[in-house]
Amino acid sequence: MKELFLLRGIPGSGKSTLAKSLGGKHFEADMYFVDPVTKYYNFDPTKLGFAHSWCRDSVASSLATKVPRVVVSNTFTQEWEMEPYMDLAKTHGYIVYSLVVENRHSGVNEHGVPEEALQKMQDRFELKLR
Repeated sequence: MKELFLLRGIPGSGKSTLAKSLGGKHFEADMYFVDPVTKYYNFDPTKLGFAHSWCRDSVASSLATKVPRVVVSNTFTQEWEMEPYMDLAKTHGYIVYSLVVENRHSGVNEHGVPEEALQKMQDRFELKLR
């Protein structure tokens, strides 16, 4: 069985931690900002579009090569943000699981996203139950 997990939630909710526990190949846009040598995270908002393109392309490559389990952990606050991944899954015959990860453990967002930005993400978070 081929599975694609889309983990959604605001920073600090535990998406990355859950993704790692699910196994499989894991991607998130934030990985684009991590230096491969130093492992230092250097976020640049002007490159966010590139980061998301890199994430989608990496997932597309994994699905095309039939990696059995692929996990994507991004905020996905809006339904449309998941559509490219859903389309890829359909093209390659993957079952999709969309999981909302809530911060019920007082998690801290590792990247220091300001409270105002967190609130904006929370306010625009869309949830579709059907």
